[in-house]
Amino acid sequence: MIAAQLLAYYFTELKDDQVKKIDKYLYSMRFSDETLKEITQRFRMELVKGLGRDTNPTASLKMLPTFVQSIPDGSEKGDFIALDLGGSNFRILRVRVSHEKKQTVQMESQIYDTPEDIVHGSGTRLFDHVAECLGDFMEKHSIKDKKLPHFPYRPPSFSHSCLSCFQGVLITWTKRFKASGVEGMDVVKLLNKAIKKRGDYDADIMAVVNDTVGTMMTCGFDDQRCEVGIIIGTGTNACYMEELRHIDLVEGDEGRMCVNTEWGAFGDDGRLEDIRTEFDREIDRGSLNPGKQLFEKMVSGMYLGELVRLILVKMAREGLLFEGRITPDLLTRGRIETKQISAIEKSKEGLNKTREILTSIGVEPSDDDCIAVQHVCAIVSFRSANLIAASLAGILLRLKENKGVARLRTTVGIDGSLYKMHPQYARRLHKTVRRLVPDADIRFLLSESGSGKGAAMVTAVAYRLAEHSREITQTLSEFRLTTEQLLEVKKRMKIEIQNGLSKSTQEAATVKMLPTFVHSTPDGSEHGDFLALDLGGTNFRVLLVKIRSGKRRTVEMHNKIYSIPLEVMTGTGEELFDHIVQCISDFLDYMGMKNTRLPLGFTFSFPCRQTSLDAGVLVTWTKGFKATDCEGEDVVGLLREAIKRREEFDLDVVAVVNDTVGTMMTCAYEEPTCEIGLIAGTGSNACYMEEMRNIEMIDGEEGRMCVNMEWGAFGDNGCLDDIRTDYDRAVDDFSLNSGKQRYEKMCSGMYLGEIVRNILIDMTKRGFLFRGQISETLKTRGIFETKFLSQIESDRLALLQVRSILQHLGLDSTCDDSIIVKEVCGAVSRRAAQLCGAGMAAVVDKIRENRGLDHLNITVGVDGTLYKLHPHFSKIMHQTVIDLAPQCNVNFLLSEDGSGKGAALITAVGCRLRRELNGK
Repeated sequence: MIAAQLLAYYFTELKDDQVKKIDKYLYSMRFSDETLKEITQRFRMELVKGLGRDTNPTASLKMLPTFVQSIPDGSEKGDFIALDLGGSNFRILRVRVSHEKKQTVQMESQIYDTPEDIVHGSGTRLFDHVAECLGDFMEKHSIKDKKLPHFPYRPPSFSHSCLSCFQGVLITWTKRFKASGVEGMDVVKLLNKAIKKRGDYDADIMAVVNDTVGTMMTCGFDDQRCEVGIIIGTGTNACYMEELRHIDLVEGDEGRMCVNTEWGAFGDDGRLEDIRTEFDREIDRGSLNPGKQLFEKMVSGMYLGELVRLILVKMAREGLLFEGRITPDLLTRGRIETKQISAIEKSKEGLNKTREILTSIGVEPSDDDCIAVQHVCAIVSFRSANLIAASLAGILLRLKENKGVARLRTTVGIDGSLYKMHPQYARRLHKTVRRLVPDADIRFLLSESGSGKGAAMVTAVAYRLAEHSREITQTLSEFRLTTEQLLEVKKRMKIEIQNGLSKSTQEAATVKMLPTFVHSTPDGSEHGDFLALDLGGTNFRVLLVKIRSGKRRTVEMHNKIYSIPLEVMTGTGEELFDHIVQCISDFLDYMGMKNTRLPLGFTFSFPCRQTSLDAGVLVTWTKGFKATDCEGEDVVGLLREAIKRREEFDLDVVAVVNDTVGTMMTCAYEEPTCEIGLIAGTGSNACYMEEMRNIEMIDGEEGRMCVNMEWGAFGDNGCLDDIRTDYDRAVDDFSLNSGKQRYEKMCSGMYLGEIVRNILIDMTKRGFLFRGQISETLKTRGIFETKFLSQIESDRLALLQVRSILQHLGLDSTCDDSIIVKEVCGAVSRRAAQLCGAGMAAVVDKIRENRGLDHLNITVGVDGTLYKLHPHFSKIMHQTVIDLAPQCNVNFLLSEDGSGKGAALITAVGCRLRRELNGK
């Protein structure tokens, strides 16, 4: 749409030939939407260039990091001083933020002049003047000798191009400032020096804030969706919240940071030459900084009045206005001000005001002259609004792209005299932006309190974040175990291992060290068809495993997975085993083998005291199982009875096997040095080949036997209480087996998500997360599954996707929330991996000592979703074993086929040994 269509009412009374003559001069200032979209595209290209480390030096948009990484969340409080220096005047404010029933802000402010001789004088004089005004303000408010409560830092809002939030190196002056000796200097140090020179008050300046950032923060206090700030006044600039991973000038890739675009310099590289007019070039030539801030000179309040004056002069010279008369005032630079343009464009009294203004500069305008001048002003100001809209569209499209959403919903905070005072400017800007970015719901929020309040809010947010960060670090420090603590865990595990092996202490031992009666790993001669059952969690597998020996050993497997309903897990033992046999019956039908009596291996992943390879008494249920009449019973006997009750098929139950042993056997089939099995999944356990002479519960001195450690109960005697946290205790208290399996509850997949959930609830109560609002979802036990830890901690997952996971859980999170949640998940999972590694270090050292070796080479077969799917668990666990058992070279081999194949292999080994025994 051409701008003239919206402005037609300004010149309806003009004669047709005069309209054409005026439009001849103004045509290059009127843009179609296609042209505006092209400008938007150019802006986006410069934006990307400014963010890149290598391309930033030549970019016109400097995209300066502000180190402001969060907007207000409503919990800020404190008493602050803000200094707002950005034009011919500057403000000093006292901002008091209270947080009782409702957050309120009280402000007291005073405006001080900045004389022209100081603006153009030395930097020393400028900062001495600022320090003097600050002292006067503090004197009047009786706070010169008083330390302000909560967090007494006093941040200046500095409206020029600075490099950081806590130290600001001025890149270049703008807005007529030319104080010498400041560019390239740290303005915080210069102001501190001036304050110290006075010696009558003290100030600790903690933040330098660009006025645009201050505007965004002011509006962000009222609308937490605000993530863009714009100034459209004497000067112009914009800032927005950029993804940290895109800002090459700053280390780190998590979270967001506000970037000061310094968009006034857009076009300084010649990118806007095709839309600049002769009037723009004349203004630039006569400016204090020719060749710089070219975009600002086309759109900001400092220059619009002068643009209009130059147009009127040329039109008068060519006889299009004032009957060709030119007065000395009309030729005087700066004689027409932008505020006069605003007055001229007012629809009702505009013509009278136009006549009054033109008369004041010696021109005697006709009615046609007044209407024509109104039209000139409208075209100039409309061009400004269009160019601002095109650039803002570039930022909004960037946000939409960063968030990966189909429709953007955001708020733009705006300040500046041109936007506020001009009668049509805001409407034109809003309308154009919405045309250029149709897939967006954009709220424009006027900053009522200016950038000074924003500077105070930056300080308040920084204080909140610093306090929260300190308390969060303190909370999570309990999960960060030192090497000394891990060595102590290893030492205690070795003690418990010995207690479990010794007949005199085995009854009271927490690590039960249960004999499995598995004396041998596969030797390659195993052959036949075997059935395997794998029961270890909420899912249950039935497998047919066909093992073929010879030169080319093969293992062919067929399996089906069946679920075990919660009511069966917690019902009677008879119901549980009837359900298992029903699943076996379905599988045998599926395979067409119901009439074949197959040897069966039963992977039963719960603590069992075995008296032979095919007899195992359940010691205690774990992993949420609570079926009655099972503990203290032989599970093989319960299975055989259930098969008899069904009267459909018969099976030869050869072995009952723990899943950990099955994992070891599966990996040992591929790698003969594998003598340890580890499960790191829903539960946690380990087994290894122990010397027979050390297993006091079993007769015999020769050879080895695999021992099922049942290490999940490590710590049930209180030996880990010094490293357990309140969150661990809460998870334990509300578990089905309170007081049991404490080590497992600190390092297994079933419980890590629940530990995280308890931490998140506590942090939310303390105001660190989710704006202090605990959702009903977060209150739901078990809602935060361990798989979410794996997803959240993925290096490939941007924080935006972390927020998506949290929103899926009903948690309305901010970017800051996502960072904290990711940190919590990392602390919990890291501790789990380290504890698992400490336990494994104890095992490998025990084997090395058993064999009297200075150095041990051994392989651990591993299975379990936590080990397989978590992005960092395995690496951290491996490193912990290296650190704690330096005399052992431990290789970890992932079990690709699960513990079911292991059960079949144990059954095959059992059948082989049975044949060998019968052959003898």
